[in-house]
Amino acid sequence: MISSAVFARYARSLADVAFEANQEPAVTADLNTYMEIFKAVSDLLEVFDSPAIRREAKEKLLSTLIGRYPVTKVTENFLFTLLRHNRIRCYPEISESYLKLVNNRKDIVSAQITVATPLSETEIQSLSQSLAQAASKTVILDMQTDADLLGGLVVQIESTVYDGSIRTQLEEMKRRLAAT
Repeated sequence: MISSAVFARYARSLADVAFEANQEPAVTADLNTYMEIFKAVSDLLEVFDSPAIRREAKEKLLSTLIGRYPVTKVTENFLFTLLRHNRIRCYPEISESYLKLVNNRKDIVSAQITVATPLSETEIQSLSQSLAQAASKTVILDMQTDADLLGGLVVQIESTVYDGSIRTQLEEMKRRLAAT
């Protein structure tokens, strides 16, 4: 298994070049497009990683893909670099690391929100504004529902979890009553 430090190095290099060339939004969009391609055709990364297939054939396949799904020159060079250094199998991890770096540089944080029932648009906007103010960053919400929460919500921003669910409050109450 390849170390996460390797993912971070490739991601940091790509982010540096993308920001320097003022192409970060386009490169990010390219990476998301190719992430979808690799998810849709799950064997594709295995083909690129296979030692049984010659490098020239892999490069031709990648060129064909880029012809069909055009990318910036920065992204094209990045994809070929991953292919030539036998790291393209790590594309999902490197892409995820890149997105985290870009979001960090742009003061954007992702928040996973779990609620018992879907929130209205007004509630989502209010929650987003409150979290942005608390985090002092722009917050992107990833909303999920879990009826087992009974009510309230659970918010995870990076490694910090704020659990305001009724389920947790009931469990805490049960624990306190059992302790007395």
